[in-house]
Amino acid sequence: MPANWFDHAIASVAPRMAARRVMARQAFETLTRGYDGAARGRRTDGWRVPGSSADTEIGVAGALLRDRMRDLVRNNPHAAKAVAVLVNNIIGAGIMPRAASGNEALDRKVDTLFERWTADCDADGQLDFYGLQTLICREMVEAGEVLVRRRLRRSSDGLPVPLQLQVLEADFLDASKSGAIGAGRLVQGIEFDPVGKRRAYWLHAEHPGDAYGALQNGLQSRPVPATEIAHVYEKQRTQARGVPWGAPVIRSLRDLDDYEVAELVRKKTEACVTAIVFGDDEAQQGIAPAVVDADGNRVEQFEPGLIAYARGGKDIRFNQPAATGGYGEYKRASLHTISAGFRVPYELLTGDLSQVNYSSIRAGLVEFRRQIDAVQWQLFIPMFCAPVWRWFTEAAWAAGQIPSPTVPVEWQPPKFEAVDPQKDAMADLLAIRSGTMTLAQAIARQGRNPDAVLAEIAATNAKLDELGLVLDSDPRRVTKTGSAQAGDPTAPADPETTPAQADQQD
Repeated sequence: MPANWFDHAIASVAPRMAARRVMARQAFETLTRGYDGAARGRRTDGWRVPGSSADTEIGVAGALLRDRMRDLVRNNPHAAKAVAVLVNNIIGAGIMPRAASGNEALDRKVDTLFERWTADCDADGQLDFYGLQTLICREMVEAGEVLVRRRLRRSSDGLPVPLQLQVLEADFLDASKSGAIGAGRLVQGIEFDPVGKRRAYWLHAEHPGDAYGALQNGLQSRPVPATEIAHVYEKQRTQARGVPWGAPVIRSLRDLDDYEVAELVRKKTEACVTAIVFGDDEAQQGIAPAVVDADGNRVEQFEPGLIAYARGGKDIRFNQPAATGGYGEYKRASLHTISAGFRVPYELLTGDLSQVNYSSIRAGLVEFRRQIDAVQWQLFIPMFCAPVWRWFTEAAWAAGQIPSPTVPVEWQPPKFEAVDPQKDAMADLLAIRSGTMTLAQAIARQGRNPDAVLAEIAATNAKLDELGLVLDSDPRRVTKTGSAQAGDPTAPADPETTPAQADQQD
């Protein structure tokens, strides 16, 4: 801020004081500047922004958010579809592991053992490992969090590896356990040691919402070591527990439900009254219609096709239901808001592809797939897949089935289906030939094990050689070596023969 006349007057007798005055005024002006979003005034009155921690906010609202979101998923088709879209894209057919110790014999042995174990890994005995992934991901999205408990079994149980996984809903965690405990602390049922490391989870023996379990065991909880639990949830702040992914649009989903019910009731009410019979003179026009039964009692209930009679009515007027526009526009705008809250493309949430073309849907899916990649690699694999693999190798080593309790692993999420398979295949081919991608990477992107695929190709080629079969570049031609004769339709075409000439020879 420039000096004014008063500053110059002071400077003529006390230059230092004038300089300090100008600098102080400039500092004050700097302090008064700031963010418009932090301004106080009429426009921001009623905007409550408590500076509480994430754990405090979740402790107050977490259980209610979880219950409301579950109710919406049960009864609202858009909430159910949003959860299904996220689970299908994050898990799909399953995130598959592949041992990567560098020892081919060990890797093959571990992979075979894991494949056998996946069929019996569910403590409930219903799902395989990849089915558990779908269930766990669904709970993570719908309820905000889920617990997976390691259950070690006896060797006499006959399992390939004496280990099973038990999936527990977030309600099993005793949220009433909060406060200091020794030198550590409890945060909504999670026990931390003095340095902030998770030490135990306080779990109910039965689901608190199960009537039989609550009567049998009350609401008592006991600590389970954190090494026995995999806690899967999305960390948006440094919180100890998660919230449903649809929390930002719970009110929007409810409002859309209420709007559709109100619109439906209005239409039904309009359809009830077909006509009203009015009086023949002007004095009777103001008399309210009265409907009476056989005994002369007033009937105050509308029914479809109702014709109401006014006293002395002689003139009939038919009801004209009002045509209200804007319903489709409002619903479309609401669904755009809901899809943004769930972080799901509008087209995937609604199935409405009327406003897209090939380029726009492909471009729109790029960002969604990048988000799914981040969830797979930064959330689901570290929080669930990695602990389970560690539990598996430790149990297999303790049972004497592998020589080491730690085996490096590579995880392969499911592939994304191509919008145009031919273009994607050509892009992969160019990347392989240009050296920017290996064949193993291209196979892994298809959700397959590169070693297994290459072994299968080698076995197929060996069998073709054994049978003396040759695969021609023309897919219609499969010939047997050593038996081709001129004019024989099974004879391989001359390398210089064009496809059209080959067709003429055939």
